Amino acid sequence: MQERGHCDVEVITTGCVVAPKGFKAGTTYCGIKIAKDSLDLGIIFSEYPATGAALFTTNQIYAAPVGLSKKIIQKGCVRAFIINSGNANACTGEQGYKDAGEMLRIAAKCLKISADELLVASTGIIGRPLPMDKIAVGIKTAAASLGNAPEHGNAMARAIMTTDTKQKDIAVKVKISNKDVTIGGITKGAGMIAPNLATMLCFLTTDVSMPALLLNECLRNSAESSFNRITIDGHMSTNDTIAIIANGASGINISAKNNDFQVFQQGLDYVTNYLAKAIVMDGEGATKFVQIDVVGARSRSDAAKIARSIANSPLVKTALNGEDPNWGRIVSAAGYAGVELDESKTTLYINDILIFAKGMPTQCDLTTLSTSMKGRNIMIRLELGLSNYNDTVWTCDLSHEYVTINAEYHT
Repeated sequence: MQERGHCDVEVITTGCVVAPKGFKAGTTYCGIKIAKDSLDLGIIFSEYPATGAALFTTNQIYAAPVGLSKKIIQKGCVRAFIINSGNANACTGEQGYKDAGEMLRIAAKCLKISADELLVASTGIIGRPLPMDKIAVGIKTAAASLGNAPEHGNAMARAIMTTDTKQKDIAVKVKISNKDVTIGGITKGAGMIAPNLATMLCFLTTDVSMPALLLNECLRNSAESSFNRITIDGHMSTNDTIAIIANGASGINISAKNNDFQVFQQGLDYVTNYLAKAIVMDGEGATKFVQIDVVGARSRSDAAKIARSIANSPLVKTALNGEDPNWGRIVSAAGYAGVELDESKTTLYINDILIFAKGMPTQCDLTTLSTSMKGRNIMIRLELGLSNYNDTVWTCDLSHEYVTINAEYHT
């Protein structure tokens, strides 16, 4: 992947989405999920007028909230997100669009803003109508509970979870023109994860001011190097949404692609990379975090195709789960990626142990290699020796628990 350099960041680990100035969050349990001790609805709100940008699933079958939010974001003015979990509001026909629109209308009235200043998102089971009577009450309750204390941000991170086992959130401070600028984010995702975007919701907040078009470019840059580089099961969702609000409360305005823009970009990259890796680490049933580096390809696109082919191979993923150094599966997956290779130039490392060199297996100790795979992190490096283009994909293993979770998801 292309590196954009590094800036000094101060990491904030609590209340992350409300860490930037001028943001509040409110949550509630309204009865969408079965577990009454969970949260299933939340609002993120900017106290000040703001710009926004968003990216959505590329799946041709997409949820009603995605369809509505795609239209709203074209104006580039966003002050709030309204999100429910436990029900995707996908494949629900015209009623699904009416329900998503009603969520916007109720939230806008509670927040005293226009309905075209909100984005709506949903996550959960596909094909079930939203329980709008419960959601209507929930929106009013969440709006009444808005606050900017760390516990408000922490609760917001939990409110968007489905099969996630832990909340995923972070915020960072960076210095721009000698002033502190804060970028916060939350995400959810554990299954149905595959580029592009991966299957997930991600909501970002920042107290810089930035024109919507420039903010959109910044968001796309960060997504390309983070969420577009992860896969758990190769299955693309109907509801993927990444969105950001920039409200200018810090007093810093970025209106051109200058040094201030680069510093902000690096800060946003830090946040999205952290959140993307957190999704992989919390993949359904995952026991391994796997980084796949493909180097020496003829193009970055070729490198990406090969890395994703390896990452999405069920045979590779099950071998990783079993801590089995079955390197033939990795080389084979690279070979069917649809990219021209030269076996005599291909070299493979697992955890920095050379196992396949220029088309031939090495005499490495497989017991030592298997022992090295017992740790949480596994590094795969495939050198093609064809040119100087590289790419990286992050993935996880495939376990018995993944099968159990997805076999029983509806029940």
